[in-house]
Amino acid sequence: MLGRTAHGLFWMFRYLERAENTARLLEAGFHMALTRDVATAEEEWRSVIEAFGQRAGYEAKHGTYTGHQVWNYLLRDPDNATSVIAMIGAARTNARSVRSAISGELWEAVNESWMEISKLLARPVAQSSVGEAVQIIRRAGTVVLGAMTGSMLRNEGYHFARVGTFVERADCIARILDMKYYLLLPSLSYVGSSLDTGQWDQVLRSVSGDRAYRWLNAGQIDARGIVEFLVLDDRFPRSLAFCHSALREDLAALARIHGHEGESDALMRKSGTRISDLTIEDIFDMGLHEFLLEFLSANRAIAGSIAEDYRFLA
Repeated sequence: MLGRTAHGLFWMFRYLERAENTARLLEAGFHMALTRDVATAEEEWRSVIEAFGQRAGYEAKHGTYTGHQVWNYLLRDPDNATSVIAMIGAARTNARSVRSAISGELWEAVNESWMEISKLLARPVAQSSVGEAVQIIRRAGTVVLGAMTGSMLRNEGYHFARVGTFVERADCIARILDMKYYLLLPSLSYVGSSLDTGQWDQVLRSVSGDRAYRWLNAGQIDARGIVEFLVLDDRFPRSLAFCHSALREDLAALARIHGHEGESDALMRKSGTRISDLTIEDIFDMGLHEFLLEFLSANRAIAGSIAEDYRFLA
């Protein structure tokens, strides 16, 4: 497979995953802000912007953090290169460039999703329409992944698509967890104080983990338990452990197809060993923020090595 085709598949699914996770975080922020006073709601919206590293761009355009400004900036603002509409458009462009490497069903799912979301976001989104917009974006991600899983040959194209998905998902989940932890528990040390269980519940909802977590923990919302679930529980498909386990498997499959391993495989083994050896006590002793920064750095290094190993754009 040509490097530019691998690049197109990798980034097509990174963009799709990023758009979906933006919608998930936006939905969580929206529900939290509705229950807060004006000042606290503004802090919530600021944290949503900061989670995606968009504070500078946002503040260059807006002086305040009102909900209407934030969700339209994230969903459709033409000055925001990482808005949902921009990400869906970039995914479609990449899908078109690799049409010979994907199934017809997958192309149709991406193209139809783009048309539906473009129509939805053609005008500013009102508060009454935020829920509908988020649902449509999340459904688009589910439909595209379903088309990929159900119709693509299990060749290198399939594995590059999955690699892009799990690199991006791990990055987004780590950012959401870091941002929400700082909003809810500013102290770096773990304290058994009373936490806002409603907000921790929204953290779980933002990653579709609320039902799974409750089933495993008899419905009890606990900060330490939630962090353990989202970081270390490899049964949950949006945990950091699951993402890197899946990423390791797909990189191993690519190495078998190509007949050699690269730097990305070595980095994945190192990351896998690191996570498998950790306990929740280790993470809190280190500091959750410090652990997540380390994880994000390792995830970026893996993504960069994948591009080098498989000569993206070559």
